[in-house]
Amino acid sequence: MNIRRLLISCLLMIAPVLARDSTDVIIMKNGDHLTGEIKGLDSGVLYISMQYILGTSQVQWSKVDHIESKQLFLVKTEDGAVYTGALSTAEVAAGRPTSIEVVEAPDKQVVLERRRVVEMDMTSERFWQRFNGDINTGIIYSKGNQSTQFNLSSDVGYPRERWAATASYNSTLATSTGVTASTRNQINLGAQRLMRWNNWFYAGLGDLLQSSVQGIQLQSTLGAGVGRYLANTNRATIYLIGGLAWQRTQYSQAIVPAGTQDVAAGVIAGGAKLFKFNKTNLNVTGSVFPAISRPGRLYSNLNVSYYIKITGNLSWNASFYGNWDNQPPPTFSGSDYGTSSGLSWTFGNK
Repeated sequence: MNIRRLLISCLLMIAPVLARDSTDVIIMKNGDHLTGEIKGLDSGVLYISMQYILGTSQVQWSKVDHIESKQLFLVKTEDGAVYTGALSTAEVAAGRPTSIEVVEAPDKQVVLERRRVVEMDMTSERFWQRFNGDINTGIIYSKGNQSTQFNLSSDVGYPRERWAATASYNSTLATSTGVTASTRNQINLGAQRLMRWNNWFYAGLGDLLQSSVQGIQLQSTLGAGVGRYLANTNRATIYLIGGLAWQRTQYSQAIVPAGTQDVAAGVIAGGAKLFKFNKTNLNVTGSVFPAISRPGRLYSNLNVSYYIKITGNLSWNASFYGNWDNQPPPTFSGSDYGTSSGLSWTFGNK
């Protein structure tokens, strides 16, 4: 519980520091003018904060005609290219597609068709203004058998022009009368750097897992590989990674006398993000680790989250998590999975 309180406190302290000037101009295709702070573009939604409206407003990116901002943004296109600079809308002839001009320097401007722009992240010379992410929490209680399930998770991203880093935390506690409480805690770390070829990138991953159901005191995973975005549009983002990994698992001494197992393995990881403007969002990530040093053994995990927008930065989420091992030690459970639902709050560029 101390870890959960510390995590929430740190994230709430970061949020106010992310505030920026509200001088950005957004003009819609129907002529409406909006003045505020552009938070970012993601999943076909342009996020805007305005001083006279509580929370963050969402604007459909395909309906935007003109934007102006002196703030710095990381601008990503569907072919994987990334640019950094202030934003303006370039002059185009009547009937031509709307273009966004990224001013990287006074004498260097890059003009992009609006439909090619799939993501924009706030960036700054200030360290704290580069973060974005979300916090999810939920609780289920049943009086019949005095059972309680509590879930807390969070995702934090730190995007830069040619690389990005992510971290996520997931914790589940389940108790019931007459049954030993079960706990599951997982931390995922990831980093990627774009290669010279469009939509290709180097990737690194780290994972720490504790699961009382599987008798795992600590499972540490380190891996690296090469990945590619198979789809990168304002409707979907899909990627695939292939590489090698090393895994050390420390089991409960009561289950495995030796206590520790080391495994060298390949890794195939992937993810998909599907979205519909201002309504729903589906995130799916999964990994498969075929063991090299223990042929025939296969370890895998899957995480699925579905978000329904309520208002502003607040959403309702339903999630599923699971870990599987096809050759667990004797008397050891080969799986641990569950579901949860609750509220989600986003911060940073959303």
